[in-house]
Amino acid sequence: VQLQASGGGLVQPGGSLRLSCVNSGTIVSFNDMAWHRQAPGKQRELVASVSGSGTTSTAESVKGRFTISRDNAKNTVYLQMNSLKPEDTAVYYCKARTFARTYWGQGTLVTVSS
Repeated sequence: VQLQASGGGLVQPGGSLRLSCVNSGTIVSFNDMAWHRQAPGKQRELVASVSGSGTTSTAESVKGRFTISRDNAKNTVYLQMNSLKPEDTAVYYCKARTFARTYWGQGTLVTVSS
């Protein structure tokens, strides 16, 4: 399993980005998949998660602005981010779990600045 995150970049406040995380290695059946983020000087925090059945959960700080989704056929998880704020600036990491292991992607940097 190799999770590869992409889609980060520099965006102005109020803008949008869509992050993708694809498993480019051996295809497996993931249970829950999630996005975490880590801002400079802060601990990594959970942003959103989606279960194997499609049930989603979103942190209060991004509720109504961020949407997580997954495509099981493509072994991919997405994070649609709208109405971005400077405080959303962070490295975003995807995570995927099977019954046996937890896998992390390499992270993609999102910078929200004018």
